[in-house]
Amino acid sequence: SSRDMAEPWPPYSSSSRGKKKRPRSPNDDATSSQGRTENSTSLEDNLIFSDTLIALQLMRTQFPKLEKVVTQPFILQSQLYSSVKDRTQVDRDLESLKKDRVLRVFKLNTGQDDHAIMFMDDYLKQMESAVRRSKGKNQDCSEVFEWFEKYVLPSKLDVSIDHLELCSLLSHGGDARDKHITLLMNAGLLTRQLIDPNMYWFSIPSIGPILKGLTQVCTSWLFYSFVQILWC
Repeated sequence: SSRDMAEPWPPYSSSSRGKKKRPRSPNDDATSSQGRTENSTSLEDNLIFSDTLIALQLMRTQFPKLEKVVTQPFILQSQLYSSVKDRTQVDRDLESLKKDRVLRVFKLNTGQDDHAIMFMDDYLKQMESAVRRSKGKNQDCSEVFEWFEKYVLPSKLDVSIDHLELCSLLSHGGDARDKHITLLMNAGLLTRQLIDPNMYWFSIPSIGPILKGLTQVCTSWLFYSFVQILWC
């Protein structure tokens, strides 16, 4: 049915609400180069999983594998709201998980008021690929990527950041200049806001091929129809 095509991730339901004993993490067997994600993984290991996090992990495992699109799994916040009925609890859980560095939330540039949720381990892998491509094109100022990961990401958990704060955080690593910020934008880690050029969205690198088909989409549900079309 059309509903089935538009909903590749089944709604999550639980007979017992509230906190759960931690199941196996989707990244338990994964190792990270240079130990970059050890902190976030250890934090995740110590969490008591809620319905929200269990649903996120289930959706992550069912993210379509697209041959022509190289991206780590992410989940639409609107889909999470549809899967876990207590929206207020979802918002609380997301705030807690962001503070614990388990995941990040990103504003999607689709013309719709929706957000993408990505586990921190997956985001760092996505970022690492983007940095590798960027360094291959231009070695100059590449130190900014280390500054961004070390000083900006842990300090700024919101979906956006203003120019002055960005420069201030980057300056903990060195003399941050406009050319450094341009490099971050070219790598897909930041997107300048159209309404206010002094504000930037944090963004997920290399999801353009997926988001490109969403410019005329009226509802976020159609996102999954689009992904399934690519998948098939």
